Amino acid sequence: MSYTGRAPTIPPTTTSSPTQGMLASAGMGMSAQAFAVRVLDRHESDLIEQAMATVAARSPNDAHILAQLIAELSATSELLDRQRPLRRPTSLGGEARDEQTLIEHLCAIDGLSGDLALPLKATLSRTYLLTKINFLRGFVKATSPLADAPGCARMTHELREEVAQSIYTLLAEELFLALLRKPDVTRRTKQRAADQLITIWDDAALEIDDFAPLLESAWHARNRIHTTYGTLLGATETFRLVIEDCSVDVIDFFGRDNMSLDESAAFEEFLFNMTSEELTTLRRAMSAQKVCAASPAWAAETLGRQIEDLEHSKEIDPMALYRSYQRRQLAADFRLMSGAPGPRRTAEGYLMVNLLDQQ
Repeated sequence: MSYTGRAPTIPPTTTSSPTQGMLASAGMGMSAQAFAVRVLDRHESDLIEQAMATVAARSPNDAHILAQLIAELSATSELLDRQRPLRRPTSLGGEARDEQTLIEHLCAIDGLSGDLALPLKATLSRTYLLTKINFLRGFVKATSPLADAPGCARMTHELREEVAQSIYTLLAEELFLALLRKPDVTRRTKQRAADQLITIWDDAALEIDDFAPLLESAWHARNRIHTTYGTLLGATETFRLVIEDCSVDVIDFFGRDNMSLDESAAFEEFLFNMTSEELTTLRRAMSAQKVCAASPAWAAETLGRQIEDLEHSKEIDPMALYRSYQRRQLAADFRLMSGAPGPRRTAEGYLMVNLLDQQ
């Protein structure tokens, strides 16, 4: 599904399609339309059919590999579909289990047990989403060298957008899990986060614009802006977020008068793709070296690590945004455990708590 909105799911049909023929010739023995009904919406299904037709005409071997990816995604979807809906009551060992007991369990997790503390369906849901991401990345890889084919450049661009949206969905799930393990998040907020997670795990067709459009707006915009660093005030980067259609609600939240110091610091991390500690190091170095405007090269040398630029002249790299979030989340968790100064949540975490509290 593209950023512009969800298309309806394809209705069941028995009509043969070009993709179905390619799958059969590749030995997959699968109905492409049946596959689309299970795991793809209309836009995704149409896009995959176009990509398969284009790749098969140029590289039958690549088409065979893509057909295998389709089969793997379908098998993962079938495994997930066999799981009991998490909101359906059940019992085990004389212990009743229902929606409320699961919510309470999720609110009590400490994060150190990882996936072991989660229901099997939650783990399978995550596996499905990762499989879909790799499935879409395979199609991007196969279509990228075919830019000379009619419409292929546009098709590859749309495939990249689908990869981005799936990664944003994965990020949102990880954000909810991060909030559950935060001791400074209220019980009521955690209950709402847990309830949202159950909804996500129970419906593999849900994507981020279905449940967190403001987050999608922020990530979609951030993935398209170039960080100039400069005086490290963030004014240029914030303006570019607006230019890239970041929701005004996001901009207003991080620009309000009563914003806390931690919220402000977390938003700076988001803008510059750095931790607060790294920004402090850069500001001290700028003062000591009398540097008026920081460049990416100077920042990389000062920090002793490669600076990952989220801007790409032709296409976005959602993997870079994922790494940015993980870096900032790890730093926030460390501060919370060690008592070190700085934001205890990511910018996305502060925003999501505010949204959950408004429900």
